[in-house]
Amino acid sequence: MENTMIRRKTKNSGNYIIFALLVVLSILFVLPLLIILINSFKGQFIISQRPFELPNSETFVGLSNYTDGMEKVGFLSAFGWSAYITFFSVIVIVLFTAMTGWYITRVHSKISSGVYYLFAFSMIVPFQMVMFTMTKFANMLHLDNPIGIVPIYLGFGAGLSTFLYCGFIKSIPIEIEEAAIIDGCGPIQAFFKIIFPLLKPIAITVAILNIMWIWNDYLLPVLLIGSDYKTIPIAIQYLKGGYGSIDMGAMMAMLVLAIIPVIVFYMFCQKYIIEGVVAGAVKG
Repeated sequence: MENTMIRRKTKNSGNYIIFALLVVLSILFVLPLLIILINSFKGQFIISQRPFELPNSETFVGLSNYTDGMEKVGFLSAFGWSAYITFFSVIVIVLFTAMTGWYITRVHSKISSGVYYLFAFSMIVPFQMVMFTMTKFANMLHLDNPIGIVPIYLGFGAGLSTFLYCGFIKSIPIEIEEAAIIDGCGPIQAFFKIIFPLLKPIAITVAILNIMWIWNDYLLPVLLIGSDYKTIPIAIQYLKGGYGSIDMGAMMAMLVLAIIPVIVFYMFCQKYIIEGVVAGAVKG
């Protein structure tokens, strides 16, 4: 009995320590977002002098940072281009990598195995190794526009997305597809009518991961489309003035507006991320 009580106390102590560590980590992750939000309501010079101080009657500037920032950078136009590029890129990635993952998983051949390992290898290749070559070929093929950047995002996002789909599809019994084929479905019909609806958890996971990447991406848009079609990360950089001056208040406000859509989408779909990743990891 005494040993049992000691084990319970030790277990409870361990749980409390883990809980405390998780709380600390949560605060560390949330704190930068809170600092950005707080400073978005303060004057530019106050932010530099007292960045961690809450707004008060002397430092509070209301929504002027938001209105000024939106006017200076053309935020609505940048928001539209970011939404356009993110939406179509994610749709293409989710659909095409789902079909690729299904083919690789169901067709057992040397070619499919080789393609799988190529996708896995692509995840460890740094973007900096290929960005100059990619930029040159993109310009040659006239892909330096909001439409052309979509297949380029597909290329860079296909590795991880296909890897996740392959792990998840292995958990789906092949008998379901065989029954659909017996009922008269072709391979394409079986995929879209039977398989793709079952991929909802991992499809949402893939979508969220790519939305967070593409929405916040700065390097690829600035290399390909530059200032002709400014996305939000590019537009925010225009708040930098000469001699290193930065309109910190407007920049903080624009960062808040840029973060909100991703946070809202993530909050509604976060359970699917855990469900999809766990299923892929366990069955893969």
